[in-house]
Amino acid sequence: MLETPRLILRRWREEDVAPMAAVNADPEVMRWIRDGSVRDKQQTRGGIQAWESEWETQGFGLFAVEIRATGELAGFTGLSVPGFLPEVLPAVEVGWRLGRAHWGQGLATEAAAAAVRFGFEERGLERIVSIIQVGNDASERIATKLGMRPFRETVNPTSGRRVRVFELSFDQYATTCR
Repeated sequence: MLETPRLILRRWREEDVAPMAAVNADPEVMRWIRDGSVRDKQQTRGGIQAWESEWETQGFGLFAVEIRATGELAGFTGLSVPGFLPEVLPAVEVGWRLGRAHWGQGLATEAAAAAVRFGFEERGLERIVSIIQVGNDASERIATKLGMRPFRETVNPTSGRRVRVFELSFDQYATTCR
């Protein structure tokens, strides 16, 4: 579990399925995720199970993001291996997805910064990437605030959409972000 001034980043619980499914069912939230398809409750449950599995096999994964003041699930942030984009491997990606009610408040940046710190300081990662669809300006701003810089543009083979890959090395993090 990680804590920030406004958030708790924690492992997933059964009661997180319904609120995360509501986030995944919003077409505006999902617009920039793979092919833009929404996900139902069953797909969300499967995703959460896969994320929890990654914690067991990799020692990191996606955190449930909870609002400290209310206990409400806002979405997720965390680290995963971007197997869908083999050309950047080996790599660990930081990602985030929050419900629309939580946009525009700096929460995604706050959560993702805690995940990056965890990756570098607790898991000893040498490099973290973020893979963002071209046109998703809000996520590009978050990556930039995290200290990341674009280093490659390519096509996501699973969706056919153009993506921009941002990266941050541990050395860059240690000198500029700590």
